[in-house]
This record gives sequence, structure tokens and C-alpha cells, in this order.
Amino acid sequence: MVRIDCGGMVEQLQAFPGNINSDSVVRHDLQHPVVARYVRFVPLDWNGEGRIGLRIEVYGCSYWADVINFDGHVVLPYRFRNKKMKTLKDVIALKFKTTESEGVILHGEGQQGDYITLELKKAKLVFSLNLGSNQLGPIYGHTSVMMGSLLDDHHWHSVVIERQGRSIDLTLDRSVQHFRTNGEFDYLDLDYEITFGGIPFSGKPSSSSRKNFKGCMESINYNGINITDLARRKKLEPSNVGNLSFSCVEPYTVPVFFNATSYLEVPGRLHQDLFVVSFQFRTWNPNGLLLFSHFADNLGNVEIDLTESKVGVHINVTQTKMSQIDISSGQ
Repeated sequence: MVRIDCGGMVEQLQAFPGNINSDSVVRHDLQHPVVARYVRFVPLDWNGEGRIGLRIEVYGCSYWADVINFDGHVVLPYRFRNKKMKTLKDVIALKFKTTESEGVILHGEGQQGDYITLELKKAKLVFSLNLGSNQLGPIYGHTSVMMGSLLDDHHWHSVVIERQGRSIDLTLDRSVQHFRTNGEFDYLDLDYEITFGGIPFSGKPSSSSRKNFKGCMESINYNGINITDLARRKKLEPSNVGNLSFSCVEPYTVPVFFNATSYLEVPGRLHQDLFVVSFQFRTWNPNGLLLFSHFADNLGNVEIDLTESKVGVHINVTQTKMSQIDISSGQ
């Protein structure tokens, strides 16, 4: 028995009966669509004869929004009308999702040394800002703040940057961090443009050492200007390198369920020197065989198993001195 709470709106049907065994599927259709950012499932009861467990899949409806897909090469610039932009207050908002742990989301800089950068580093959000430095004096304006983790999970994440002078509010999803920038200046001076999805190549070391963003962005808003709408109406000119599209490409995956006696057999590839396999799995069982394969010409075999909740890789080679390799990882 499960209750669903969608962003404070509880479905009129208070409880949803579930299945009574490990294999059957129970489906419930909501009478009215619910627009929510989070969905919480509250287990109310379970079958006393079995183990406690819950697996739920949610199927949504079509949702229309201004979405831009960045391929890791293209950069989308918003060029200023007066070639320079001097602001005391900035509000920048966008949503993103990606499977990449590195990538520049937005960047702008000025010839006086000012810059603003929002990027992913090791799947964490890093916001860097410099309102001005004096290399000959004691003023050093660089400020950097890091938030979040595991942001390469291919889920939507919301970012809002609100700046009033040196006072900054950085919001990632529902987490807010307030801070003040270093230095003594209040205005952000940018030249020519602010770019989304990467840094245009300028010959500077900073423009070549950082990866461009690869993934999707939605509802990009810069100081009241709808960037995604301008891009869709072809009012902005993306860089000549790469491809900019207006649909978010979803990874194609097919989950397969195995019981205690089933298995999946696929043909091998002869005359291949390289053996590569990757997969994701989840299970309640601490032990089980995940993969097994014979090498051709009776040269050995490879086995991947789960033993006491640890993944083990066992490689047996018949014609080398190191006949067996055993690797264990995880817990």
C-alpha cells in the first residue's frame, strides 16, 4: 500500500494497493495530471509473508518547454547591443541535465579582467566571478563557490544566480548559498557577449583547457531575456562548430529482469583482441553470476559475479604464467 504526495498536492485516491509477490505488476492511472517537481512515495503497508521492498515506475505526459540540446562542440552566444555590458544587478536562471561530469554552462568576460563562469567540475557545480582586480595593488576579486554533487545523473537541475553588487545568492535545485565576492568593486563589466554551452576559442589558455557542455538546457533566462526563445526563432547565431537542436535526446535503455533460472545468451565475436562489457544492475540478492564467457580456442574464460554483495572479476588464461586474475570491488 503506497500513498503518493506530489509537491504538496495529494491525489484524491489516498492509497494505491501494490502487488503481492515479486513478479506481478500493478498499474494505477491518475484521473487528473499533476505538474510537480518532486514525487514522494510513502509505503503504508507490506506483505507480511515476504521481504520488504518497493519498485515503482512513473510514466509522465508530454511536456512542452524551450529545450536546447548541446552536442559538446556548439556554443550559443548572446551578443550585447552596445558591445559592452556594465551591470550592478544580474539574474540568470536555467535548467540543465547531462551525463558528463565536466563542461562550461555559461561564460562571459571583459577586457578589464571581469568574468563570470558557471561550469561542471567532477559532477559538481562551480560558480566563478570576478568583479575586478588590481594587479598592482591589494585588490583581488576572484571568487569561486562549489555546490552539489553527482550532477551528471541525467536528471534536470535548476540553477538561479541573483547578484546585487557583491552580494550573491546561488540556488541549485532547492539549496541556496549566500556569499559576498572578494575585492572592492560592485559592477560586472563584460565585453561583446555572454555564451552558453562553452567558451569560444580565443587563443587564451582558459578557452582551450575547458570542455564545452554536452547535454540539455531548458528555459535559459539572462536578465529578463529568454535566450532559448531567441535561439529557437533564430535570433541568435550559434558557433559554426557543432550542432544545436531543440529536442533533448534521451539515452535508449531496455531493462531486463532475471529470475533464479533465466539468463541471456548473446553470440561472441571471433578474431577480436579486445573484450569490453558494461552494464548496470540492481538486486536484493548478495550472491549471483552476472556474466560468463569462454575465450576462443580454449584460451580461458572471464567471469563476473556477486559474492557477499561484492563484485568480483575472475579472468582465467591458460597460456600465460599469470594464469588467473581476481579483482574484487564494491560493498
